[in-house]
Amino acid sequence: AIDTPSDQISAVMIGTTHFVNAVVQRRDLTRVAIFRLCGPATQSLPPMVDWPDDLSAMVHGSVHYFDGGSEFDGRELLPFDRAALRAACADVRASGLHSVAVTGVFAPVNADHERHAAEIIAQELPAAFVSLSHEIGRIGFHERENATVLNACLRELGQRTIGAFREALLMLGLACPLYLTQNDGTLMSADYAEHFPVFTFASGPTNSMRGAAFLSGLQDAVVIDIGGTTTDVGVLAQGFPREASVEIEVGGVRTNFRMPDVYSFGLGGGSHVITLPSNTSNKQEIKVGPQSVGYALTQKAQVFGGDVLTATDIAVAAQALQHQTLPIGDASRVSALSPTLVAGAMTVIHASVEEAIDRVKLSRESVPVILVGGGSVLIQSPLAGTSTVVQPAHYQAANAVGAAIAQISGEVDRVFSLEGRTRDSAVDEAKRDAIDRAVEAGADPATMRIVDVEDVPLAYVPGNATRIRVKAVGEVKL
Repeated sequence: AIDTPSDQISAVMIGTTHFVNAVVQRRDLTRVAIFRLCGPATQSLPPMVDWPDDLSAMVHGSVHYFDGGSEFDGRELLPFDRAALRAACADVRASGLHSVAVTGVFAPVNADHERHAAEIIAQELPAAFVSLSHEIGRIGFHERENATVLNACLRELGQRTIGAFREALLMLGLACPLYLTQNDGTLMSADYAEHFPVFTFASGPTNSMRGAAFLSGLQDAVVIDIGGTTTDVGVLAQGFPREASVEIEVGGVRTNFRMPDVYSFGLGGGSHVITLPSNTSNKQEIKVGPQSVGYALTQKAQVFGGDVLTATDIAVAAQALQHQTLPIGDASRVSALSPTLVAGAMTVIHASVEEAIDRVKLSRESVPVILVGGGSVLIQSPLAGTSTVVQPAHYQAANAVGAAIAQISGEVDRVFSLEGRTRDSAVDEAKRDAIDRAVEAGADPATMRIVDVEDVPLAYVPGNATRIRVKAVGEVKL
């Protein structure tokens, strides 16, 4: 039940790890027929060549190569072979596969052949789920194909899961739009999420970062989100998470679709605190994490009557030593802890967070830091390398706040040939395409704005080519 009248709720935003967990845990995945539009190119490395064996065995259905694809500037590599693709659809139908991943060479530059393939598949296999690489990944072929196959193997799960979300809303009497958070700190409609479940990967940390920006008022800062088991550290740029510039592995698979640049490590409120003999002195070494009882902190931690010494116990004891009270559990239960142990553990906690800040910084300059998450009470003294440390009101709920205030985005990453056209016209085309994608995902066209433009000339490539990446965002269309 909910306290707010249903007619006062204008939208529901959900963040979920269901799809990335399915990949990591190797469950609920669908076998995929892989269509590669490549001509003679790329065939020396077959699809899924670098996937973990167990995941490949679950997802690999069949592989089909066709003439087609494009050069880097959009020129046709080979004419698209429609007859061969229709014949392959017949094979897929006979094999019982119903999810298809289509990847064309340089499809983000010219997607015509992928669209033609989708039209034929819709005719020949009307019940099949179709994932097109130009709608998912970036320029790199192999990583883009991997991302497309991952999306394809999750499409059936996406339909079931989002259908369950819709049913839950109906049971609550809610007739408002449903959105899911995606991995760039923005939202997508439920219909869009059914088609692109991979875009929910890493949405948890990005929700916290967007929430941290909203709660603190800072648009450019390092965000430290400390939970029960792990700490996620990322960078805000203009209020949005900085995106990773290299390939990201998901479940052991290299991909190149948009993902936040987040460093995660095993520190949280439930982290075990243990002492070990030191190899270099007679003193004991203190270790915090990565083992954790975060899922059962209120039963296992000593301040709650448990028998496991956790980072939360250390934080409560540290405050008690300063004659202050941290309103968590019963401080008297940890009053017998050695002050040396408490101080040593706090030093380890702060040092691990300071190292993480150094990992994500791009210069030696001190940076503002925003602390969020329930476990951020572990930080009780200034952090090296920071200009200021802000723990905003409602810091515990930053993840939910980030989902509630998120906008809708669209992104384009393409190579343009500047032969016969100006650079400005190419950038303008990329901006229009990015806005169109955002509107398709559920954004209000009247609120669209461009938040990021990258224009990188490509050396040693004929045709005066340049790679342009544009990101557009807008408010949810209610």
